[in-house]
Amino acid sequence: MKTPNGLQALIDDGVIDEVLRPLKSGKEAAVYVVRSGDEVRCAKVYKDMAQRSFQQRVQYQEGRKVRGSREARAMGKATKYGRKQAEVAWKNTEVDALYQLRDAGVRVPEPFGYYHGVLVMELVTDAEGFSAPRLGEVELEAAQAREFHTVLVRQVVRMLCCGLIHGDLSEYNVLVGPDGPVVIDFPQVVSAGGNNAARRMLLRDVNNLTASLGRWAPELLDTWYGEEMWALFEAGELLPDSELTGQFTPDESSADLDSVRDAINEARFEALIRQQGREAAAEED
Repeated sequence: MKTPNGLQALIDDGVIDEVLRPLKSGKEAAVYVVRSGDEVRCAKVYKDMAQRSFQQRVQYQEGRKVRGSREARAMGKATKYGRKQAEVAWKNTEVDALYQLRDAGVRVPEPFGYYHGVLVMELVTDAEGFSAPRLGEVELEAAQAREFHTVLVRQVVRMLCCGLIHGDLSEYNVLVGPDGPVVIDFPQVVSAGGNNAARRMLLRDVNNLTASLGRWAPELLDTWYGEEMWALFEAGELLPDSELTGQFTPDESSADLDSVRDAINEARFEALIRQQGREAAAEED
């Protein structure tokens, strides 16, 4: 295929040898399957964001570290220079997160480097060697759904112990490989200790997963892992191997209890709507 813009420089530098095919394209990046020596990998080419998207990302960027005070002020004012710096930081964030999380034992694709604004990383495949499907594209038995839920909750715990929250975790950001779920897409990763919306985003992440897997194992819908792990995190007691029960008794005196319930209900209603849409489409076919 014709070499896409952004990848020719990697071929010229010998980072990759050939672009095999496109894998997926979204609002923020296009991903290609590439060959590097005898290895088949993927290359994520980030797209430049419009100002509208920049404004939408402000909530995720709160609490992130930047190189200096000038950059921080410019990003805060959303000047032209500030938007450029925010764009650079947005792209670098996923790279940094992948290396940090991989070292912490989180199931993420292995990164192989960041070159000319392109992230080269492991291509997650299924048992037959084809590109792995997303979690929302597979049908599961109840036991397998419970197993996947246990694995994914543990990944969220390990991320939180690193001070990070995915921020957009759902069945569409999880690939199913031969050894189970692999979490992907981290440009919007959130600082757990520096972002005022951290708890809400964590609860949304966990409840998105619970709502999705709860279609196959309904008993999961009565669990409260997000609230439980956040309470341990706030108390400084959360460890990568902390045993969780899924049970949680909220503090009724908390002024923010309604937002917790709203986050839970929002995630579960969204999953229900998506499921109804899939069922309607299947009936039409």
